[in-house]
Amino acid sequence: MVNSDVIGIDLGGTAIKLGRFAPDGTCLQSLTVATPQPATPEVVVAAMVDAIAQMDTQHTIAIGIGTPGPADAAGRIALLAINLEGWYNIPLADWLEAKTGFPTILANDANCAGLGEAWLGSGRHFQNFILLTLGTGVGGAIILDGKLFVGHLGASGELGLITLNPDGPMCNSGNQGSLEQYVSVTAIRRRTGKEPAELGDLAQAGDEYALTFWQEYGKDLGIGLTSLIYVLTPEAIILGGGVSASSKFFLPSVKAEIEQRVLPTSRIGLQILPAQLGNSAGMIGAAKLALKRVRSEELGVRS
Repeated sequence: MVNSDVIGIDLGGTAIKLGRFAPDGTCLQSLTVATPQPATPEVVVAAMVDAIAQMDTQHTIAIGIGTPGPADAAGRIALLAINLEGWYNIPLADWLEAKTGFPTILANDANCAGLGEAWLGSGRHFQNFILLTLGTGVGGAIILDGKLFVGHLGASGELGLITLNPDGPMCNSGNQGSLEQYVSVTAIRRRTGKEPAELGDLAQAGDEYALTFWQEYGKDLGIGLTSLIYVLTPEAIILGGGVSASSKFFLPSVKAEIEQRVLPTSRIGLQILPAQLGNSAGMIGAAKLALKRVRSEELGVRS
């Protein structure tokens, strides 16, 4: 893999972020293009191909893609892409391989963010951690023994869809009162009529309403994390997404709930940390996914 590179792509509802990375994680080139609207599979793939053509691919050996929804366990099919029109069982890897000639693999975007943080971000010092992305929705990734855990058929890690309150608001997943319905950006807007950044600014200025809101927010998040800690006993919990920018206002109540509700034996040395890679995490993790595929093929192991 000397002098080789891979391309990581983060496919979002409004933007497609691409980065070309060396095997050590050095970003050699990056590009962001608008996601075409309506974002049907064919036009999105065409936009990806056009964007890839703008990059220096002389030494590119593989492509990784993070998609906003679950992928199959083999990393070939986008089973569903939330906020993209007509994305059901799309053979995205096959399509892109046919149009670019580069081996391609895909995974859920939150899983890619987890891989990115494990490689170059807050998770690089841990073998066992979970990532929650607190954004428009709540995504998740599970890293066990240094490897991304995808579960049966590749659909694990939907951490935001665990039940927090069985009598709570309906969730698009069909669940009721999921964690996402309490700690996502959408939930914050519904609960307060304000944006998370606005509430963060108000809290910074000492506003009592905002400070109280963040305390309650932390309590809800802490209760949700309690269930995950008992099941996975991670070394660390990493919080990403836009809401995490206000973490200093809600982390104390998160930690208080965990200390109250989780046996000490299940949280020995547990750290709760902000993510480090910001909006680049998905792109970086997709690149790591591509590198892992290439290395697996070199060893004669199926990805």
